[in-house]
Parts: sequence; C-alpha cells; structure tokens
Amino acid sequence: MITSQSLRRMRRGSRPSAASARAIHDLIVSGPTKKPIIAYGPPGRSAVTGQVATVFGCTGFLGRYLVAKLAKAGTQVIVPYRDEDMKRHLKPMGDLGQIVNMEWDLRNDDQVRECLRHSDIVYNLVSRDYETKNYSFEDVNVTGAAKIASLAQEAKVSRFVHVSHLNASPTSPSKFYATKAQGEEAVRESFPMATIVRPGPIYGYEDRLLRSIATWPSTWKMNNSNTKLRPVHVMDVAQGLTNLIYQPALARTLSLPGPQTFTIEQMFDLVQAITMNPASKAPHLPKVVAKLLARTSDFVWWPVLSPDQVERRYIDDANVEGDWDALGVVPDEIERHAVNYLQSYRAPENMYRPPVIPDSTNRTSPERSYHVMQ
Repeated sequence: MITSQSLRRMRRGSRPSAASARAIHDLIVSGPTKKPIIAYGPPGRSAVTGQVATVFGCTGFLGRYLVAKLAKAGTQVIVPYRDEDMKRHLKPMGDLGQIVNMEWDLRNDDQVRECLRHSDIVYNLVSRDYETKNYSFEDVNVTGAAKIASLAQEAKVSRFVHVSHLNASPTSPSKFYATKAQGEEAVRESFPMATIVRPGPIYGYEDRLLRSIATWPSTWKMNNSNTKLRPVHVMDVAQGLTNLIYQPALARTLSLPGPQTFTIEQMFDLVQAITMNPASKAPHLPKVVAKLLARTSDFVWWPVLSPDQVERRYIDDANVEGDWDALGVVPDEIERHAVNYLQSYRAPENMYRPPVIPDSTNRTSPERSYHVMQ
C-alpha cells in the first residue's frame, strides 16, 4: 500500500541508497590521455561501464557476438557499417543509446577517425576470406589493418585489439594466412602496444565450418580428409575479447585454439552422427583439379570455394598452446554445441532422435567408442 508519505517521497525523488551511490571505486583513469571513466549501476544491460568500444568488422560472424557481449555488460559500442541492412540486428543488443551506428569506408580516413576518436578500446575484426574485384587480401588484411591501427595511435586510444588467425605465417603457401601475418607486423609498427589475437577455425550458428561440412561435404574432400583442425566456439572467442576491456593493455600475441584436434574425416563423422544423413559419396579431389574447379568462382557473385581456400584445406592448424588463461576463459568442446547448430539439417523423421556421436576420449583410435547425447 502506498502511503501519503511515500507518495511525497516519490514526487521529491529519493536519495540513492548506499548500494547504488557512486564512490571512488567507480572512477577509472585510463590510457595515455588520463581520461576519467565513471561506471554506475548494477552489472548488466542497463548499467553504464563508462567504456566506449569501437568494433570494426562488427557485422561479420564473430563481430555480432562481440557486440552482444560488450553491450550486455553496459559498454557503449560504436558500430561502423557499410551496408544499412547488415547492422540492423545489432541495435537491440544494447540499452537505449548504447549502440551507436556510424557509416564508414576502409579507404576513408576521416570516417575511420570519427569512428574511433571517442573510444577507449578498438577491436579490428575486419577480414576477407576471399578476394573480390574491389578488395584483395593485402587491401584488407594488411593495408586496412595498418591504417586503423595508425589512426587509433594518432587518436591516443588506450587499447587496440587486432584479430588475426591461428595459422598466420609469412611463409604460408596460403595468401590469406601470409597476409594475416603481414597485417600483424603492420599493426605492431603502427600501434606497438596492440594485442594480437589468433583464434582457430570458429564454429557457431552462422559459421563456415559445421554448416559447410553439412551442406557441401564435397568441398572438404581433399588431402584424403587428413588435415587437422582445432575448432573453437564463437562464444568463447567473443567472451575472451570482451574480457580484454577489463585488463591493462597486453602487448603480446594470444593464441586461441580449440581444446580438441580433429581431422576432417573425424569432422565428417561428427556431422554425420548429428545430422543422421548418409555419408557423402563424392570422391576426394586432387589438389590441381580442386583449384581448377575453384576458379569458376570468378564467374559468380556469391562466395564459393576459392583457390586459396583449397590451399588452406591442405594446411594443418598450428600445434601451439592456448593462451585462454590470460583471458579468463575455459573453451568448450565442440560436442557440447554442435547438436544445436546441426539439428536443423536432419530429416523430419529424425528431428527428435538423440544423436550417437564418437566418444571424444577415443577420437584418435581407429576403433572409436560412441555415446548418446541426451
């Protein structure tokens, strides 16, 4: 029951309680500019951390999950976009005023400056998995990355996070992996305190790994399906990137491989067990033939298998230790999530049957055991 006394208090406005009052611990001095950052409110979507993050490449696969993680914590996120329709789903991810859309072009320095000039941390997720007539691997992975890092240094941004790839190497036969390594060097030169993050192949709802194997298994039948992959969950990578905002700048390279190593043949087994579809009878393509077929992608406008992707089908993921501890994340195994992402590829009569998948503890054994997913 509302009394007259409480009604008068509501009209006057009550003083904040001790739990919600701001204190000295809410004040953070960040970066070389000594900018004061004030956080308030309980943790969550409606809180304000006082941090401003710019996520270049936010409309891509990993970017949308990173924006969701940042906005959910109360961080204001600058969303640079090229296509009006590609950024609409990001707006509801944060509270009112927390998602700020800004149009940009990688070759327009003024637009890049405007996107990052108020930021406390800048994430560069911009990448190109295949080349187009407008953007080559060098344009995006090297020149573009160096430009964003240079302009961030010029604006005295406190932290810069550049997302590369686990297999980045200047001597790689893949042009994509080679330019990723060159981009890392260019970023280091432009922003010496940058954090380089190298995730493995990422899977999730909109991925190009599990869905591709389920729908186009013939494009993976190369190298006798012996290429080794270390897939990592998109939510784990997004959480690790989010955690960087609460840490001092880490001027180092962080490798984020998945906790398990699969051959492509074992990935076929996993996908087949979950989708309950018959195994593909497509033959294993020789490398020369696969590259010749991949060149037909130049005659269609939608992304298909490119010659450089064929080259990558023959390269094992780097056998390196993960740096997940530095980010406070324990990566999940793929079996815990693959059912959610692949169940839609089942036939109607198999929709609710529990999948029987290879036991992860016996993955390297020729005669593997199996278990039922409940």
